[in-house]
Amino acid sequence: MEAPQRWLVVCVLAVSLASTVTQDVCRAPNGKDGAAGKPGRPGRPGLKGEQGEPGAPGIRTGIRGLKGDQGESGSPGAPGKVGYPGPSGPLGDRGVPGSKGIKGNPGNIKDQPRPAFSAIRRNPPTGGNVVIFDMVITNQEGRYQNNSGRFVCAVPGYYYFTFQVVSKWDICLSIVSSLRGQVRRSLGFCDTNSKGLFQVVSGGTVLQLQQGDQVWIERDPLKGRIYQGSEADSVFSGFLIFPSA
Repeated sequence: MEAPQRWLVVCVLAVSLASTVTQDVCRAPNGKDGAAGKPGRPGRPGLKGEQGEPGAPGIRTGIRGLKGDQGESGSPGAPGKVGYPGPSGPLGDRGVPGSKGIKGNPGNIKDQPRPAFSAIRRNPPTGGNVVIFDMVITNQEGRYQNNSGRFVCAVPGYYYFTFQVVSKWDICLSIVSSLRGQVRRSLGFCDTNSKGLFQVVSGGTVLQLQQGDQVWIERDPLKGRIYQGSEADSVFSGFLIFPSA
């Protein structure tokens, strides 16, 4: 009986030793932590949440005081800038005519200025387009300049000017004025002459002049030849019709 028991003990020990050896041989060493992976792509937006309940009203703190007394008025401020003018309003109704004024004292025609002149061509200077009437017949108030052929206004008003010019050729003349510094050709007169005979070109006009305005006769540079001789005369005249009010 002892032999079988000993054999059984030996077998148990052998099995235990073999199990122990087997466990030590098959166990792997502990591994290290791996590297972190790349971040993943962003997820899709979630659905909109439901609206929350209104919050509770805030609590007012402190006590509202009484309204204070009105303070003193401050000093006046600086005047503001002038605004742009507004649009013109509609035309109002016509007013009632005023009463007739008192009749004035009768005027004396002798006290009124009466500028008037008349001049002809005898020995005028040559050159230029201004027609110069060098020989003065009448020059009341002395406003006609026979050296320049110009009438210079001293009394504002309405004037009448006229001319008669003799020629044997085609001719074009103009009454020219300088009104308020602006030169203006008032009227032009032309005539043709194919036979070489004496003919008269004439013209006239009424002009309203201010002090310092001038009036003269001007000829066309190509058609402005005027007869110069003793058989016939060319004349330039002007006078005040009535002064401006």
